Amino acid sequence: MDIEKILKNLETEIKLRGFSPKTVKMYILYNRQFLQTMNIAPENTTENDIKAFLAEKMTEGNLNSRSLALVKSALLFHYNEILKNKFEIKTPKIKKTTPTVLTKDEIKRIFKCVKNKQQKLILKLYYSSGLRLSEALNLKMKDLDLTEKVIWIRNGKGGKDRMSILSDSLVKDLEEFSKFRDKNDFLFMNKKGDQLNPRTIQKTMEKAKIEAKINKDVHIHTLRHSFATHLLESGVDIRKIQELLGHADLSTTQIYTKVSSEELKKVKSPLD
Repeated sequence: MDIEKILKNLETEIKLRGFSPKTVKMYILYNRQFLQTMNIAPENTTENDIKAFLAEKMTEGNLNSRSLALVKSALLFHYNEILKNKFEIKTPKIKKTTPTVLTKDEIKRIFKCVKNKQQKLILKLYYSSGLRLSEALNLKMKDLDLTEKVIWIRNGKGGKDRMSILSDSLVKDLEEFSKFRDKNDFLFMNKKGDQLNPRTIQKTMEKAKIEAKINKDVHIHTLRHSFATHLLESGVDIRKIQELLGHADLSTTQIYTKVSSEELKKVKSPLD
């Protein structure tokens, strides 16, 4: 069994389906683990072989339900989608955790702690537009329409394009920051002119959180959660928020109704 040849063919199929580079990487990783662990040729693999592998992953205790679901998806893509089996495998449902949300005051404190102009702009953009980490780093100058105060996220999650909004104050900052950039340049670049490393921004957020003395579990995605929650609290229709976030399913957006304390305060007691 030539594992490398099998994985190379699988990688080609995954890429042809338009999956993100991160998904390609994880699908190949888990299929490699499966092939090396089980040592069974793909054409001889049974449903029980995959179940046994997933059960072993569960007993290791280092995978949550979301990660286990990803392992299952990676394997079933290979054995069902490509090899045309009809394996049906159930794993624990993904536990939906309530996202951490910052108050507007906490967000201001974080921004105040970031001294680097570019890094502060990036954090403000995440909160202003509700972007994912990779979406902001992939932005090019041609994706900005500062006159209309919108940005275009190209090839976002699921391979879709979408539009999001910009705040008035951020538009002014971006005009000044980007006035010498070419339309094909990345909006945010390192000193060599290359795309920024995501870890650079993650470290900026971690440092700012500490300096702002915020004890919540805060990371870059927290700004996206805060964007959605604050829009909901200000009365924006949840379906509009769904579009801005790029959620395929409204149920994904509805989790923000659980963290919106302002909306709960509006509910009148039956005693009244």
